[in-house]
Amino acid sequence: MANSPPENARERAQFRAALLAGWIVLGAAGVLYARLKGIPGWAAWPLLAAFLAEYPFYLVPAFPSLRRRIAGPYFTAYVFVSAVLPYLICCAGPAQFQWSGLARVAALALVLGLWYVVLPAGAIADLAFLVLVPAVLLGRYFDAVFPAAYPGLQRELAFLGHFILIQMSVIVLMAGRRVHDTGYGFLPTAREWRIGALHYLGFVATGLPLALLLNAVRWRTPPPFWSIAGTFLGFLWVVALSEEFFFRGVLQQWVEQWTARRTAALLVTSAIFGAVHLWFTRFPFPNWRWAAITAVLGFWCGLARNRAGGIRAGVVTHALVVATSRAFFS
Repeated sequence: MANSPPENARERAQFRAALLAGWIVLGAAGVLYARLKGIPGWAAWPLLAAFLAEYPFYLVPAFPSLRRRIAGPYFTAYVFVSAVLPYLICCAGPAQFQWSGLARVAALALVLGLWYVVLPAGAIADLAFLVLVPAVLLGRYFDAVFPAAYPGLQRELAFLGHFILIQMSVIVLMAGRRVHDTGYGFLPTAREWRIGALHYLGFVATGLPLALLLNAVRWRTPPPFWSIAGTFLGFLWVVALSEEFFFRGVLQQWVEQWTARRTAALLVTSAIFGAVHLWFTRFPFPNWRWAAITAVLGFWCGLARNRAGGIRAGVVTHALVVATSRAFFS
């Protein structure tokens, strides 16, 4: 049933509040980051503006009434603008404008935005879409899109491309493909925090001994608390959220539908999640050690998703594991 007008109004108010709060926090963090790194204003300000311009598009998938509004005849145009706008802003400073770069951004946006307009929704189109997204990342598609005009910003520019890709892929699946509700959102409930924390402990009891046994990690002196907290929040709201959406929210859900077996879907999705990490750069390809560890992580995140009925519990598990790994291990 569609949201009632009061619910729509409440969602719009929540969106505006999240937008304002995010702009303030991201703006302050961006200025501080630029000063700590010694990035000159001509490079820092356009890059920060590009992230701030992309941020509203990143928020939209978490608000059902807004998703429904854009899932109409102008949906492809929406996806196109969400990718091209931050690219053009960024080219005013740290990235060199090139027609080939603009063409690559525009082509990717059009392919994603038109995917379910041109192709019928089904297993083949769905799996091809899920293969395309990591292929873009692993193939370093955005390296040629954002050639740095300022040395030392390649990583930040690559993350902007990653941010754009996440936003486009999520909105295409949610508003274009209209996947069943996955619980996508930025604020886990108390129940989801509890379930996520319990499954985090499950990983600590199984995945951590495996990582030590395989000599995949080593103990290290932890960084300051603010660094650990920043890592946790960054993964909670970006990396873990997107990965849990694609793997547990979408792929695991689809495998359940195709096989009618929840346990099989959990195991298959966990194995695929591990296989994607064969390219993890800490060790040479194929990185079987990291693939095994992340498969165990995927198993616990998938269990959390099954227990909670949505992905946010798994996002908590995922973010806690990564924050712990980066804080105490190298």
